[in-house]
Amino acid sequence: MKGFPKHWISDVTRERLHRFRELRRAWWSFWILLAAFGLSLFSPLIANDRPLVLGYQGKIYFPIFNFQPASTFGGQYATEADYLALRGNEEFNTNQGWMWNTPISVGPLSVDFSGQGQPPYAPSRAHWLGTDSTGRDILARLIYGFRICMLFAISLTILEAFFGILIGGIQGYLGGWWDILIQRSTEIWSALPFLYVVILLGSIYGQNFFLLLFITSLFGWIGLSYYMRGEFYKIKSMPYVKAARALGLSPYKIFTGQILPNALTPVLTILPFALIGGIGALTSLDFLGFGLPPPTPSWGEMLSDGLRNLQAPWIAFSATVALFVTLLLATFIGEGVREAFDPKGGSRLE
Repeated sequence: MKGFPKHWISDVTRERLHRFRELRRAWWSFWILLAAFGLSLFSPLIANDRPLVLGYQGKIYFPIFNFQPASTFGGQYATEADYLALRGNEEFNTNQGWMWNTPISVGPLSVDFSGQGQPPYAPSRAHWLGTDSTGRDILARLIYGFRICMLFAISLTILEAFFGILIGGIQGYLGGWWDILIQRSTEIWSALPFLYVVILLGSIYGQNFFLLLFITSLFGWIGLSYYMRGEFYKIKSMPYVKAARALGLSPYKIFTGQILPNALTPVLTILPFALIGGIGALTSLDFLGFGLPPPTPSWGEMLSDGLRNLQAPWIAFSATVALFVTLLLATFIGEGVREAFDPKGGSRLE
């Protein structure tokens, strides 16, 4: 496969990547989701009420990177300037004031009550997808919510893979009473009510991104560990592993160098679906009010707000479409990875 130097990957991996690239639906889904996630990392440069560049009285400022008090632009206080109000301020304009805004000139926390009546406001030129019940821009919150959702899901997938590979691998490699002890402990741990643990620890330590990630990862590795346990049990009886033991290789080298690389195939096929599970977990917890603290941009919170405001269907519709498209792309990727890494081949996805 072109683009991958031979000394970087094995011939088997090269062939699998080649098969994945031939699966057009999975290949393009991967690049679309990757591009969307890459753009979301620059959310402050896409949707922000702070301008990228601002000029005032012949001086240049970069409010998006640096705090600027209102007194700098003719205000009375040392609190941050209200850039939305500055745009229509007559004194600001007469003092050679100008600003270069982001493509979406409102942030996810910016509140707008300038429309007729009370929010939520319907889609308009000022708010392309409308606002929520507190006057915050839906599109800006979708973009920031996507970034948080993907960062959470990717981090959760990495942690789940680490714990699942480590614990399942140890079970399968050592076997015997070690396997029984760890397996019984895992079964007891999996019986704990996940939602109650989230509520309890959240009420004690407060709701935040890292605590929620930590709690979710403590339960998410269990399913993967079963796969790794079975793979290690199967591979450790292979002739080449017995030969490695006969040559005097240490248990660590046999574990990491002989068994682990050949046991990762089921992990790679499961990881895209673990990503889907992470997105669903965060959205569900936010919808129930046990996820990230408000006013953090969140798709689950938007769905909950849409349910409370059925007279404003654009709120729930926007979040539902964004969630559906993201999960659909991730599902296509997962199907493609499973098809490409299937040693028996099977039917090709188009």
